[in-house]
Amino acid sequence: MIKNCLFALALLSLALAGGCAKGGNGVVPPPPAIDVTITSPKNINSGAIYPTQSLTLTATVSHAPTTAVTWSLSGPGTLTPVTPATTPATATYVAPATAGSTATVTATLAADTTVKGSLALTIVDITTDVAPSALSVGNGLTQQFTVVAIPDTAPQTFTWSCSANGVPCVNFVQDTKVSGLAYYTPVTAEKCGNNCVQISAAATPLDPTGCSPNPKNCTIAKATVVTSRLTGNSTTSVPFSFRFSGYDNGGHQVFVAGTFTALNGGIVSGVEDQITWNGSQYSTTKHSITGGSYKPTSSDPNNSNNAGTLALTLPAGVFPNQYQVVLDAAGDIQMIESDGNGTGSGIAEPTSKNQFSQGTNQTFAFGFTGVDSAHNRVGYVGLMPTDGTASVTAGLIDVNDNGSSTNSICAAPPCAVVGTYLDNGDGSWTLTLTSPESMKFDFFVANGSKNASNPLTLYAISTDPVDSTHPAVLGTMVLQDSSQTYDKSHFKGTSVSALTGANGANANVSLTLGTTDGNGNFSGQFDQNNGGVILSAAQFPPTGSTSYTYAASGTTGRYTFNMLGDPTANPVVAPLPFVLYASGANRGFLLDQSSPSVMTGTMNPQGKGSGAFGNSTFPGTYAAATTGSGSSAVTPIAANLLVTFPGGGVFNVSGTQYPGPQTMTGTYDLTGLGNGTGTITLTAPPPPAPQNYVIYVLDTSGCTGQSSVCAIQSFLLMDVDKTNPNPSIIFAQE
Repeated sequence: MIKNCLFALALLSLALAGGCAKGGNGVVPPPPAIDVTITSPKNINSGAIYPTQSLTLTATVSHAPTTAVTWSLSGPGTLTPVTPATTPATATYVAPATAGSTATVTATLAADTTVKGSLALTIVDITTDVAPSALSVGNGLTQQFTVVAIPDTAPQTFTWSCSANGVPCVNFVQDTKVSGLAYYTPVTAEKCGNNCVQISAAATPLDPTGCSPNPKNCTIAKATVVTSRLTGNSTTSVPFSFRFSGYDNGGHQVFVAGTFTALNGGIVSGVEDQITWNGSQYSTTKHSITGGSYKPTSSDPNNSNNAGTLALTLPAGVFPNQYQVVLDAAGDIQMIESDGNGTGSGIAEPTSKNQFSQGTNQTFAFGFTGVDSAHNRVGYVGLMPTDGTASVTAGLIDVNDNGSSTNSICAAPPCAVVGTYLDNGDGSWTLTLTSPESMKFDFFVANGSKNASNPLTLYAISTDPVDSTHPAVLGTMVLQDSSQTYDKSHFKGTSVSALTGANGANANVSLTLGTTDGNGNFSGQFDQNNGGVILSAAQFPPTGSTSYTYAASGTTGRYTFNMLGDPTANPVVAPLPFVLYASGANRGFLLDQSSPSVMTGTMNPQGKGSGAFGNSTFPGTYAAATTGSGSSAVTPIAANLLVTFPGGGVFNVSGTQYPGPQTMTGTYDLTGLGNGTGTITLTAPPPPAPQNYVIYVLDTSGCTGQSSVCAIQSFLLMDVDKTNPNPSIIFAQE
């Protein structure tokens, strides 16, 4: 009896199961659905459709035996066809002539009118973005201006205007081939202050009346005509601080840090500390700068405002004393040696010396790079707290000397840093450390302030005779943001890291786009050129791996990171351990802890545009130069870069490169940029100059107009040619 009951229950269960099944395998099929998308033009943001724009819409029908649909429109614009049903399911939408509205397009399945799919379209004004947006233009020099229309798919044709003191500019010309490019050359009568030159461009033919009636749709560039790019129209002197690293003609390293004072385009005084090879060892000498000059480069007629030569009058036989320089919109100077006595690169900036004093109570993160007495590469990173009474207390330092993080300078990292600092009265300060070793440095106050977005920067150089415990080093100290909490959870966001090292006689460089999640996980991608061995857009961590992590050492701002390696190899090559000393959120100085390459560099936040880099972000004029060299075989370059956007996602790249001058031409395909990385292919200069670069966007400005896309202000470039074993990192600033 019991067996019969159990058998009856089993039959009942099977019957119930069979009644519930919708298919032979018991799986319930999904209901029919329709997805409406824009299929032409490509990569369109449905929330940024410009007036009169024409779109091809496609309805993708899934899980239905038929795919014919009918179309309907709610809101302004026109839609064709509406009926009868179409196969394939496409329609054309044309936006209305005015902005400020939203339309909804709906596709309905002809075989079942309960199945619908919709797409909302927002109609926005066309805005224009002129770059550079603010700068000084030297009297009689030529400055290029670019413009783009936003949204990216808007027609890239423009009507330009220029006025100085309310009167049309005398020498303002739109390029005959590139609508989004114009040239301004001021005359003496236009010399003025307070941004009295106004330059704008309106999209045509959609904005035929120009910017004036509706300036909210236009970015108007503002320029000041000045006597000199170094000193503006000032009749008083302007101090600069600078640093330089390179090699003499014998392949020995040269380091320089100093300050000079400019007046009316000339150099009147200054002082520098220089580390050079004297035939038997490296030593530091202080030199007076007794004069000099800045002269615009007439051989760069298209953008002579941004290029020139800087000469410093030094004692006979002291080099470098002449530099080819390029200037960005803010007047910062990037420079390479041009006197024929060596190679190298550096930077000079107007000094903010009033931001640092004996009573300064601040903490600086620092990164130094150099060479020890055995000619091995050395790197330092750490923290330098100043207590406001001339003392350094509770500082920290990590050192990599030729691949060893435990060495004669710091035996058990991190090592304590203790010392004093004193004003020398000549534009330099002396930093004397008593721990971890007795060491001396001079430093010069560069640019910046107490503002976290523009932190105070110091340039430092060692002044000890070089021996086994006193390497020759040069570096930068950056004010630490005291408002940040330096633990793992607060170090969260997207950053770009630039690293330079040496691989024997060759260079080893890398760019990394990484995201920290606040929980100790580090992910992203990197490009590396290690003596001609290339890793391209290597994604990390590899699937299933947790090898890329970061951790905080207390709350001082010291972190450990796992970076580089080779996540694409089989088996995977493990990442290298790095230490980072943070100067702010996602910002600081990096040092590898174990490799003889001694990779040193910086991490910086990518900026407001992370994940939203569209075609309109990139056009502009940029000053670009090599940041440092890991090998004496590197040829540092300086360049005026011009990026224009004819439409369609492919940019034209041109400019002038030094040494030279040489004409640069090429293209940059930004399609799908998204995360701020891509490649530039140059067709000139001709080989053997590197032809291919990878680009990592570093910083952006505020978003423009009604677009959520932010304009690019600076980026990093890296050589990625296998034929070039001596690559470098290049910094470009608008």
